[in-house]
Amino acid sequence: MLVLAVDTSTPFVTAGVCRLVPGDRVPQVDALATRVTEDARAHAELLTPHILECLTAAGLTPRELDAVVVGIGPGPFTGLRVGMATAAAFADAISRPVHGVCSLDGLAATARAAGATGDLVVVTDARRREAYHARFSADGARTSGPMVGPAAGIDADGVDHLVGDPVRLGEVTAAGHAAAGILEAVTAPDPAGLVTVAASDLLAGTAPAPLEPLYLRRPDAFPPRRAAPSTALRGVRR
Repeated sequence: MLVLAVDTSTPFVTAGVCRLVPGDRVPQVDALATRVTEDARAHAELLTPHILECLTAAGLTPRELDAVVVGIGPGPFTGLRVGMATAAAFADAISRPVHGVCSLDGLAATARAAGATGDLVVVTDARRREAYHARFSADGARTSGPMVGPAAGIDADGVDHLVGDPVRLGEVTAAGHAAAGILEAVTAPDPAGLVTVAASDLLAGTAPAPLEPLYLRRPDAFPPRRAAPSTALRGVRR
């Protein structure tokens, strides 16, 4: 099975094509082509070119893909909707299913593939000096989160590894939480990690749920509300 995976929940613009096959015990995911650029202001400009570059590098046409996987956050509103809208449009254009997965789950799977063991906490930047975070047990199950709040308030006591945004991880450790190790090379979910999260549904042919973004908090801007007429204008036609 050939799967396109994209994520824009972090400052990284991530796209990749992976081959997914059933394994003896767990599904096997191999990345055929990956493009990742760190630029929080260029999700819209870079994502589609990254997708096309991956297809070219893998020697594939869009219609040879079997499915699309996209990280649904949590993440900042503007960046997150770029990835989700692009993935939905691309899947619709080639008549393929699109599966949404929690980006923090994808980051945890990426960390496991990079050698993280035991209990794991993953952290990404939520801006406003806050972080999105989740905790995972040694067997890979998410035991808390996703949540958003000050990084210094994240409970990382007793975990074996911390993974994610370097600045926010620094705030976690500065607050006195100790961890056995920080995987500095893993800062965002990669395509193989995203596909790994969706692997069982993809191989089973499960119909995907509608894409719903995980924003976790209200947007900064709201449509203006119509103000009530001034009492000084009573009796005056408007």
